[in-house]
Amino acid sequence: MNYWLMKSEPDTFGIDDLAARPEQTEPWDGVRNYQARNMMRDAMRLGDRVLFYHSNCKPPGIVGTMEVVREGYPDDTAWDPQHKYFDPKSSPDKPRWYRVDVRLLERFPRLVSLDELRSRPELAEMRILQRGNRLSITPVSAEEWQIIHEIAAIAS
Repeated sequence: MNYWLMKSEPDTFGIDDLAARPEQTEPWDGVRNYQARNMMRDAMRLGDRVLFYHSNCKPPGIVGTMEVVREGYPDDTAWDPQHKYFDPKSSPDKPRWYRVDVRLLERFPRLVSLDELRSRPELAEMRILQRGNRLSITPVSAEEWQIIHEIAAIAS
């Protein structure tokens, strides 16, 4: 099993939105970065675990977990000229962008903030904490996954 962190802005699509979807499942679409696309297309597998991270908000942080319930497949929002993620260079014959489907597993009892992650020396190598990292999807180690769950369980 692999572990991941996926970022989303809560005013665009947050954990509450995922919780409100049928079967608490949703395609993770609109990713327009080649490295993140490659992870979804080539590396994410059924059952992989994902940390749900709220970004571009105050405070940013991890709010829960998800699992991959459908492996990478073409993101058809790229083919719709009316969609904000339209890409004229992508087509059904030559898809440029991919997505996975995720399902909510749990909401954390509290947000694990970015500042809190940074304060933990044992998480110093975590990709999201690396200088200049702007990827919306990053791999997470099994150890980092466990540490974050332990942090989330501590009352704030």
